[in-house]
Amino acid sequence: MEKRLKDYLQYMAAVNFSGLTQEECKEMAEKMLVQIQFFQHERLIHLIVTVTFAILTILSVLSFLALVQVGLLLLSILLVVLLVPYIRHYYILENGVQKLYTYYDELVK
Repeated sequence: MEKRLKDYLQYMAAVNFSGLTQEECKEMAEKMLVQIQFFQHERLIHLIVTVTFAILTILSVLSFLALVQVGLLLLSILLVVLLVPYIRHYYILENGVQKLYTYYDELVK
């Protein structure tokens, strides 16, 4: 999904908005709304997964601090290692969707 978002953002960056007719802007805005919905759905799913992993990470760290067991330490490390890519991916999705909003605003002016 990250590649698809980056490709779509590149495509939108190359569009000459001032050279489009009113009808072309309307058609492009409708198509963009569909893409934005796809990316918003992906963003929502990744937000839920990222928050869940963050909560599990915090719980595992607190459990390790309370019980001091090697298994909990390994679990905490594993969750932190998995959490970092989730945060990165969510960050890319969030910023990409925000950028699409600015392109959409340019189209509907």
